[in-house]
Amino acid sequence: MTSTKPHRLVSTDDDPRIRGLERQVRALMEELHRVRNEQRHDSLTDALTGVGNRLALAGAFTQAMEAAANGSSPPALLLLNLDGFKSLKSSAGHAAADQILVTVAMRIRSAVREDDVVTRLGGDEFAVLMPATPKNRATAVGNRILAALEPNIDLGNNSVQCAASIGLRIAEPHHTLEDLLQEADFAVEESKSEGRSKLKLFDPVTLHSRQLQRQIVGDLREGIRADQLVLYYQPIVELATGNIEGCEALVRWNHPVHGLIMPDQFIPVAEATGLIAELGRWVLRTAMRQLRQWRDDPATQQTVFSMRINVSAADLQSLEFVDDVRDVLLAEGLSPDSLVLELTEGAIIQNNELDRYTLMSLRRLGVGLEIDDFGAGYSSMGYLRKLPVDRVKVDRQFVKDLGKDPSQLEFLAAIQQVIRSCGLEGVWEGIETAQEAELLRSIGCTSGQGYFFGRPLPEADFLARLKATRGHLWPIPEGFTGHK
Repeated sequence: MTSTKPHRLVSTDDDPRIRGLERQVRALMEELHRVRNEQRHDSLTDALTGVGNRLALAGAFTQAMEAAANGSSPPALLLLNLDGFKSLKSSAGHAAADQILVTVAMRIRSAVREDDVVTRLGGDEFAVLMPATPKNRATAVGNRILAALEPNIDLGNNSVQCAASIGLRIAEPHHTLEDLLQEADFAVEESKSEGRSKLKLFDPVTLHSRQLQRQIVGDLREGIRADQLVLYYQPIVELATGNIEGCEALVRWNHPVHGLIMPDQFIPVAEATGLIAELGRWVLRTAMRQLRQWRDDPATQQTVFSMRINVSAADLQSLEFVDDVRDVLLAEGLSPDSLVLELTEGAIIQNNELDRYTLMSLRRLGVGLEIDDFGAGYSSMGYLRKLPVDRVKVDRQFVKDLGKDPSQLEFLAAIQQVIRSCGLEGVWEGIETAQEAELLRSIGCTSGQGYFFGRPLPEADFLARLKATRGHLWPIPEGFTGHK
């Protein structure tokens, strides 16, 4: 018969083997927990500086945005980029660069608040995520960081100063972390453009302007390749005879969507983005090819005049520019005196070594050189004598009141005398009436340009005028129906 009495359970409390196993398990669990914490810490920490990394930034951003969704203020992001760090790294070496980054990280941490999350995103880029922080407080923290970075960093044998450019962006409900970083980075770019050690708040209007500029650059680059650019031509007249002595090539952009765009809307963008050199080469080639065609045309080959082309500061700084000019003249079979390059005062006022070399090389080549818009900016009779130029184009502001103010003619006569004393020729622009042309001729001015002689015209219309007038634009020939 089987017994129904329960078995007596043996207590393990006093069993040393069991207690030993339990201690081992607890120790293993604690070690595992410690290792996991260390791994988690390492996964969120920048190995070099000890501050957080991008993963830590992502976690802090998520928490801050969740708090904002529940009624808290939105977070703010400060993005820092060290000024001149690449050149500093090249000169000081990698070890010193690492020391600089460690010091910068320490100084940033000393300047922020307890709840702010300092991270290094890579290279010399740092970010500070500030939970529930309005613009004025975030700006104060940013300025404290800039102040903390001002003292020199001791590298042992020497010390260096390492300033930063900072961009500030307050998060909005629609932002992802990448959106926030991108817009803060744009603010950093704006900060760098204004100089070292600056803090700049993100401005959506400026961003839209920059995006529009980039779109214009892309469209313009495509426009050059797709032959969307066109040249208009405006005559320069010899006042003593009324004959055409030159024409200025003026670029327009025949945009497929926006129509005809004037140069003041795209030339500044081209200059600011480095596209001006490519644009300038297109103008040079196209204008000189056109001059060659006019000289080969039986109807216009007897009317000999030069082509005037505007030159940018970037052209003077290019070592290839003189070769480009020489190659175009050779390709079209034109003599150097058939080309006059017009330079603004701003383009040559720096008068540096490369500018002087380019100007002297062009002068030796035999190309005409003219200062454009003389009197509009830096005018100095002293620098006129030093520059290797042939002529100056006097700004239109001096002509606009001619005929209204009796003393104006005496003033212009004095300017003309100074130009002659420098051994130069003068071209007077902005002539809009026969009276202005006659008064300028009466004081010995030799050349003029303006709407009275003709507005800028596309090639077909300009050619029709050349044929109709045979290059004699003033006085108006009999039978000519008028200037367009």
